Amino acid sequence: MGTQPLVLVADDEPRITKLVSIALSEEGFRVVTATGGEDALAKAEEIRPDIVLLDIVMPDLDGIEVMRQLREQRPVPVILLTAKGATADKAKGLDLGADDYIAKPFHPDELAARVRAVIRRSSGVEPGAGVLAFDDIEIDLERRMVRRNGELVQLSRTEWLLLQHLATHPGKVVLHTELLTKVWGPEYRDDLQYLRVWISRVRRKLGAKPGEPGRIKTFQGIGYLLDVDGPGQLKRSDEDAESTVDTTDTSTAERPMDEAAPVG
Repeated sequence: MGTQPLVLVADDEPRITKLVSIALSEEGFRVVTATGGEDALAKAEEIRPDIVLLDIVMPDLDGIEVMRQLREQRPVPVILLTAKGATADKAKGLDLGADDYIAKPFHPDELAARVRAVIRRSSGVEPGAGVLAFDDIEIDLERRMVRRNGELVQLSRTEWLLLQHLATHPGKVVLHTELLTKVWGPEYRDDLQYLRVWISRVRRKLGAKPGEPGRIKTFQGIGYLLDVDGPGQLKRSDEDAESTVDTTDTSTAERPMDEAAPVG
């Protein structure tokens, strides 16, 4: 299921990356592996994972240094993989901001459960968050799925992340800068036109007519709000009219790190 989180696993031991990849893939996660710290940084920039699993001891850059550099670029949850009994490394990692640690060897079921728990905490989606429903739309925040008239909606990874951030704060305005930073990173926090194009795409996926905002309301100069209580079609603004773009033309909207493959 393409809506499952994307996990980056970095360890210089191939048997460990293979074990983690198999264990998480069987639980429905998408997994990319890296052979060391430098490789992990390069792949994180390319794929922008939902969560990163880092071995603390790697020959080029250790996991703690990789975590530090990752956090300089954008907020991303990190789980450290540690040798059993490496108490000092665990404590240092947690003090420096790791979200969790797992001692090797580990049980595959425990690994998947810990990954899910960290993702829920970092995204603000708690167990039992359930389904957000309005009109003919159902947004399942835990299972990361969207249905319209009972049919699965195909969303790109970027479209899902935008909708997720709005849906975890229904009825509240989410700032432009917050959406841009959380989805693409702090370097895009002022790229409002880019955000408008992607918001337009999400609106169409939720069934809004061209030039109409549907349930995603614009607060000009501030942000966007997912209205789950009001009328189905909200007042059209100048920005909404500007967002009437051909959403099949990706030449004006794609960045190198965005995934083109459907994930919904």
